[in-house]
Amino acid sequence: MELIMNFLGDLGGVLWGPWTPWALLAAGVLFTIWTRFTQYTAMTHGVQVVRGLYDDPDDPGAINHFQALSAALSATVGLGNIGGVALAIGIGGPGALVWMWIVGFFGMALKTVEITLAMMYRNVDDPDNPHGGAMWVVDRVIGGKGGKWVFVGKAIGVFFCITLIISTITGGNMFQAWSVATLTETYFGMPRIGTGILMAVIVGAVIVGGIKRIGNVAGKLVPFMCVLYVLAALAVVGANIGDVLGLFGLIFSSAFAEHEATGAFIGGSVGFAFMQGMKRALFSNEAGQGSAPIAHAAAKTGEPAREGIVGGIGPFIDTLCICTLTALVILSTGTWNRDAIGPIEGGITLGAVPDAEAPTWKVQAAEDVSALPDSRYFSKWSEGMEFWVSGVVTGATHIESGRTRVQITGRVVESNGESEAPPVLTLEWDDIVLSPDDWEGSPSSIAPEPGVFRIYDGATLTGHAFDRQFPGLGKWLVTLAAWLFAISTMISWSYYGEQGMVYITGDKGVMPYKIVYLLFVLWGAAGIADTGDMIILMDLGTGAMLWANIPIVVCLGFLAVRSLNEYGAKLKAGEFKRHDRP
Repeated sequence: MELIMNFLGDLGGVLWGPWTPWALLAAGVLFTIWTRFTQYTAMTHGVQVVRGLYDDPDDPGAINHFQALSAALSATVGLGNIGGVALAIGIGGPGALVWMWIVGFFGMALKTVEITLAMMYRNVDDPDNPHGGAMWVVDRVIGGKGGKWVFVGKAIGVFFCITLIISTITGGNMFQAWSVATLTETYFGMPRIGTGILMAVIVGAVIVGGIKRIGNVAGKLVPFMCVLYVLAALAVVGANIGDVLGLFGLIFSSAFAEHEATGAFIGGSVGFAFMQGMKRALFSNEAGQGSAPIAHAAAKTGEPAREGIVGGIGPFIDTLCICTLTALVILSTGTWNRDAIGPIEGGITLGAVPDAEAPTWKVQAAEDVSALPDSRYFSKWSEGMEFWVSGVVTGATHIESGRTRVQITGRVVESNGESEAPPVLTLEWDDIVLSPDDWEGSPSSIAPEPGVFRIYDGATLTGHAFDRQFPGLGKWLVTLAAWLFAISTMISWSYYGEQGMVYITGDKGVMPYKIVYLLFVLWGAAGIADTGDMIILMDLGTGAMLWANIPIVVCLGFLAVRSLNEYGAKLKAGEFKRHDRP
């Protein structure tokens, strides 16, 4: 398994090379200028369309504009907003949020174009069950030329669908299950496999009903969960309103100047913050990834550009609103650079392990940590709870991030079992293994008074941020929001992968696909233990789909821009009938 993850990590490194974020930004800037800032149209006319002012029940499609946007948002507004933002800030620092904003803004134009393009060439042979996406675009535009181009169009379409299914299984499924299982286990001690089984049953009950049931569920679930989460986040930010102005200064300064390691933040370069912000924003709002057009293709409309404009609202809601609120909760409560819960008495020393396959050091430190403030950080089920120690500050440099701190990890063990006496808490230390592919140099000195930090990965970091302001809020609110967000995301992504299977195999491949999809829910919940492995899988899915979709959108985007311009001229001339609502 380790060899497979190493290979996937190397592949993800290629897909997310230094050129990737620049290609994504360039496409967003290109279409922003080419469409004459369609972001404004999305936030004005697009909102009117979502309200139903231009709905026509006789138009082809299965769901209305609001349901289509909700279905797309149910895939994007998810654990990326809770866990992805936390990952970006936790390892990239506050400056990562600036790059998330930039991706969100330009992503509005990119998503408008890709959705318009998909709407122009969707398959409506069955008006109640339309099919759309980049695969149908290349099939009809390139394959429509006839001759050898039929094979070329089909081959490109199949390749896109393969990357779509990879992204569906990894980011749209396993990451969601993994995050919820981790969070639920942390707060309630629920076995991860139990979480996986429950999620698989709930998701399975919805996806068997097809896009109409998905649209109906999303239309009710997405507004409820967004309002619930936003209100709670506003309460936390409001309680720290005096610090907000200073936080924005910190966010912008950290985006363009390296922020030194403090507390739980282990440091990183400006370039690392840039890359983390780009990755997590793309994972969250999916702009340029080619997934949202599949959901929007089911909308009832006779005007492709109209639904494209509606789709441009998605990144604004997802990234510029919800991701920003999550970031402010983490920053305003000091969770991202929180203090250690206590020191390691006697300090830490390292001993090199000879003849190891990779440079390895054995941790030599006092194991008894019973003096730590157990009333806040330990409970009866604390055995197996993971911690890390901030300490190694010189000698080794992480190549990608530029940081000089190494996390020394360990797990809490209660040494006296079920005895009525207070438990003796000890830490079992992991060896430090620094791959030459990732690190330069060797750890040599330890910071004075190295401190113990509780490990909070992704959604658990956000939950802890809420708890720091209102004790218990993170435990209940973030867990509930995570379940709702994850389920809605998994439901919509299952439909995306299903459409890929329909293109490749026809309807006969749908049921086997759904069974496999639900099995991956179990694997994501119980089979992935390491955060690094989960990040590898996330980056693999988004990177592969990005490189399959962006060339299609850039090469054929002129067709969508032409459609948007024609629609804009008709709208200005008053050619579209408007149905006023009370």
